[in-house]
Amino acid sequence: MAAVGLTTLNSCIEETEPTSVATSTQISQSSSATEALVMAQPAYFNHLWSDERHYSFGYGAMMHIRDIFASDITKNTTSYNQWNYWLQNQYQGDGYIFGQFIWNYYYGFVLAANNVIGNIDPETATTEQLGYLGTGYAFRAMLYLDMARMYEFLPNDGTSAVNANGNDVTGLTVPIVKAEMTQDEARNNPRANRKDMMTFIETDLDKAEEYIVNLTNTNGKTLPDLACVYGLKARLYMWVEDYAKAQDYARKAINAANVDPMTQEQCLNTTTGFNVTDPWMWGAQQTTEDDVVQTGIINWTSHVSSESTFGYCGVGTGLYNVADVNFYNRISDTDFRKLEFKAPSSSPLSNQVSYVNRAYAANYPDLAMVKFRPGSGDADDYMTGSSTAYPIMRVEEMYFIEAEAAAHQNDTQGQQLVNAFMSQYRDSKYNTTKTGEALIEEIVFQKRVELVGEGQAFFDIKRLNYPVTRGYEGTNFVATARFNTTTRPAWMNLVMVRTEKNNNPAVDGWNNPDPSDVYRVWVGQ
Repeated sequence: MAAVGLTTLNSCIEETEPTSVATSTQISQSSSATEALVMAQPAYFNHLWSDERHYSFGYGAMMHIRDIFASDITKNTTSYNQWNYWLQNQYQGDGYIFGQFIWNYYYGFVLAANNVIGNIDPETATTEQLGYLGTGYAFRAMLYLDMARMYEFLPNDGTSAVNANGNDVTGLTVPIVKAEMTQDEARNNPRANRKDMMTFIETDLDKAEEYIVNLTNTNGKTLPDLACVYGLKARLYMWVEDYAKAQDYARKAINAANVDPMTQEQCLNTTTGFNVTDPWMWGAQQTTEDDVVQTGIINWTSHVSSESTFGYCGVGTGLYNVADVNFYNRISDTDFRKLEFKAPSSSPLSNQVSYVNRAYAANYPDLAMVKFRPGSGDADDYMTGSSTAYPIMRVEEMYFIEAEAAAHQNDTQGQQLVNAFMSQYRDSKYNTTKTGEALIEEIVFQKRVELVGEGQAFFDIKRLNYPVTRGYEGTNFVATARFNTTTRPAWMNLVMVRTEKNNNPAVDGWNNPDPSDVYRVWVGQ
């Protein structure tokens, strides 16, 4: 298919996709063959795109890129930093590997979901296969919802909606590739507008909701269940500003989920903190059998866990993920989530932060993130330390969606919901009396604290047209990334890869403007 079978750019590597080795009839009649297609979906979370590109470790990399594009966490140095070009807004145009990685990865994942959808006939499927079909629709909806929100062009202060070809691309998302499409259809497949994309995703989620109730085993929460489908609907309706439905489905997700909000002990545990799926609705699991783990350095833990010694982020390199100073300072000292970062020695919290190895922690810079612990709390052995899970969806997100959606409709209800969650689960002294836009921003901030490092802040910043501020007195952003915007950043409108245009003429002339280098670095004035 044009959208996934991309040829190479001069600066890029070739992406090879799996081919069919059995007919649809054979697969549909074989329970084990169908299960193999289904399990290829969570396996793609940890798909190694290139062993030469050390940032290319799958869906976790997509989450980390989105966080780098936001402003809540950053890197403390450019040394050993695989994320410099995203952080510094360079080479984000259609001719570079950084955009190709994102585009190819997502459409490769879509192919995995389409393989499930295209090979299970609901008219003849067993009950078990109907449950599997529900996962295909849920995965595909999740992926297109991600891409829609990443590639949709929205107004900003860096680039015009009218691109170099003279076309207004406002509201355009990505081409929709369906399981039943022919090659000719895929090669004449324009970018879907917001309305059509929303309808497509909603239809997928309706089907997922119908079928996924037949799923009896989520394989350790690496497959979605009904609560996850409700959660995806809540995300979808927030995107299109249907706040009543968003509030409704967030509550449905909370009620259907088989977990409560994580406790302080669960969040801060040095052995299992944010590295096991048990407390979550949906997660990705890295195992010792995965290529990304066996590489030792091209995996989630290597790039996200400050306490690991074997990867890019930690004691071995001196490269850490650190909280933005302003972000950190705004978190109340009575909120235990502030203990997910190394406190400055002058802080009353400095002796309250727990570490896998306190001797190692002496080398961490202030505000280094210690939220994501290495597997089993093993900071030194890469096989054990990298065999971790990372969250795709947590019930806490649903509480914040519910509160924000309510606040858009009614200040009082929004206040009540965020105060109830925060005071019960995060900070017993929390109470906000804010109203209007200030209340919405407050709820979103608390959501950003809750989901820091999980790739979600990007979506809220872009959706609500919030600026990013990285340049200010006392900033800890590296000098080359100190950009201040007045609206959502231009780089949050991702650019399609050039080979999509080459293979799919319907998108030729309809790409987003290149945001690279459109902002001047703040230098203290």
